[in-house]
Amino acid sequence: MRLLTFTTGTTGTTTTAAGGDGAPRLGAEADGLVLDLAVLADHAGVDLPRDLLSFVQAGPAAQEAASRLLEAYAHADASTRPAGAAHRLEEVTLAAPLRPGKIIGVGLNYVEHVEESSRSLDTDKELPPRPVLFSKPATAVTGPGAPILHNGDLTRQLDWECELAVVIGRTAFRVSEEDAYEHVFGFSIVNDISARDQRRSGQWFFSKGQDSYAPFGPVVVTADEIPDPMALDLSLRVNGVTKQKSNTRHMLFPIARLIADISSGVTLEPGDVIATGSPSGVGAGMVPPEFLVPGDTVEATVERIGTLANPVVDAR
Repeated sequence: MRLLTFTTGTTGTTTTAAGGDGAPRLGAEADGLVLDLAVLADHAGVDLPRDLLSFVQAGPAAQEAASRLLEAYAHADASTRPAGAAHRLEEVTLAAPLRPGKIIGVGLNYVEHVEESSRSLDTDKELPPRPVLFSKPATAVTGPGAPILHNGDLTRQLDWECELAVVIGRTAFRVSEEDAYEHVFGFSIVNDISARDQRRSGQWFFSKGQDSYAPFGPVVVTADEIPDPMALDLSLRVNGVTKQKSNTRHMLFPIARLIADISSGVTLEPGDVIATGSPSGVGAGMVPPEFLVPGDTVEATVERIGTLANPVVDAR
């Protein structure tokens, strides 16, 4: 399934599908349509969580129920389908799929990015022996189409990083690499925005944790839809120009190793997100360096998931 959070009606300055109340709703993308799972559940008399975080936390039973609802809708006669269940994608406004309990970022997880970071960001030129981890607060999360805030009083070096996001589906503590994927709900995209000039004594939290510095979405694709997440193309464009282009097979520490390493001391809970690291091609590594400014548009793309696009706006 391709799960998302959306609103209809009038939200801010954007008018979407008529008759909506602007409240976030849990949906599934299918054949170019957004299907409202709450409407389908109510029509079928099925009890289903109304937001994606609760849906993830509910476990396999919720997924099975949603799959049955979507299958029934696909095979139903048009006259028996519930009103208001389907919207064209262009009629809705997408939000971040969920608000994670925690976002764990992985630094220096592609070999070429290790080299460019040592050259441009004064990090160690040797490959890290264990995953390099940092955190982003949930307040950094923003959704598809929402602005990345550029505050010129805080940064002149706003940078991009396209990353595959792993959404945890089952509580994981001291999980082995062999069992790691049993704890994955699905996959999405995170754009790990960084103010390169806000690192503090080597710490990355403020550099990477400011509001809007974790664009997330546009959908969460359940794990059964992506049989090999270690073979996905990913890329990033700024104003239509490709800056990053790689494949997840080039990760230094693959997903299973990341889950095992993190869960060796930190409990991963349903809805937590691991941003698995960025390939080379960040702005700080360009010659000369390139950084985001108000008016730019950033598009992060991961194969089988889609494209996460966000404008950069002046926050002052």
